[in-house]
Formats: sequence, C-alpha cells, structure tokens
Amino acid sequence: MTVKFDPYVITDEGLSKGLRHAEIARLAIAGGADVIQLRDKRLDGRALTRCALEIRELTKKARVLFIVNDRLDVALAAHADGVHLGQEDMPVRLVRPLCPPGFIIGASAGTPEEALRAERDGADYIGLGPICHTDSKSDAGPACGFDVIKEVKKVATIPVVAIGGMGPSSAEDAILAGADGIAVISAVVSQDDVAGAARHLRSIIEAAKHRKVYEG
Repeated sequence: MTVKFDPYVITDEGLSKGLRHAEIARLAIAGGADVIQLRDKRLDGRALTRCALEIRELTKKARVLFIVNDRLDVALAAHADGVHLGQEDMPVRLVRPLCPPGFIIGASAGTPEEALRAERDGADYIGLGPICHTDSKSDAGPACGFDVIKEVKKVATIPVVAIGGMGPSSAEDAILAGADGIAVISAVVSQDDVAGAARHLRSIIEAAKHRKVYEG
C-alpha cells in the first residue's frame, strides 16, 4: 500500500472552534491533508453516517483518503476508504474478512508487540502512540516517547503513523525517528486557521522527510 499521511487529520467537533466535522475536513483538505479520519464517540450511528457521507463527498472530489474511526458499519455504509481500530475495538483479524478489496484497516498500537500483532492480523498501517503527552484523547494513556518509533520500525513493515501530542514542535522529531506520517487532532482542528495549520504542518513534515533522505 502506497499512502501518504502528511498530515493525517482527525476531526473532533469538541476540540474545534465551533466547526462541524465536514467543515473541519474541508478546511484540512484545503491545507493539504492527505488523510481525513472522522472520529466522534458521542454520535449515534445514524448521525455519524450522515457526517461520514458529507465527508466522503469532500474527500472523493479532492482525492483524499477517508477513514472512519472505530465504526466499520459506518465506514462501509459511507463507502469510506477504510476504518481505524483501537485496542478495544474488533480485532483486525476478524474485521479483514468483512471488508471489500482494497479497504484500508489502520490499527492503534503503543508497543512493538502490539504493532507486530496488528500487521500479522492484516492491518495496513499502524497508528503509534501516544508519542507525546496529549489532552485530545482522555483514553490515550501515558506517552511512549520517540524511541518507540525506532523500535516499531525494526519489526513492522507497514507504515507507522505517529499520533499523540503531534504538532509543529514534535513532527520533525517523529519523522526523523522513523515515522512514515503524522496524525493530529488539536494541532489542526483547534486552531483559528485550520487550513493554515494543516499547511504549516505539512511543510514541516515534508522538510523533515527531505532532511532525512539527505542525511541518510
């Protein structure tokens, strides 16, 4: 799978400044987001599906990947590109047979062991973290630090996306440690200029990747 995650923006109405999921997605796409993930733990299935269908239209036109957090049923109903599963969700090995060809499954991991298990079970990418302290997710757990990226890259062959406390001040370190992409919530969603924040973060990620190639 060849997918860019520079950046991977996760929507959150509770952390935005009054913006709905679709508006967050539209602005993040305008700022250069490669992936949009719809995440909302409060909405029921019907309301979440309506949001997903709105975002699907936006991402389809922009040719940006669209991932739904947790809810495989919503992802399939909205014809999303994939689903992201946490450690408490359905196991990847049980979800994979339910998915159409080419459907992307992301899996959360906080250790090399969890990352390796997710890859063996059929995940297409790892959401690794929290790398740094974050207030965006109350259930995120303690920070792993940048060294865990290096450790996971030693055992995993699928892309590793750093998440948790990621933003302009930490994205470069994560990329230099080996992350294939950066996932963010508040660093983009909570800013006054969502598109500008996404654009700025993308420039930092691209610069870090160029530096990594140059330095070998």
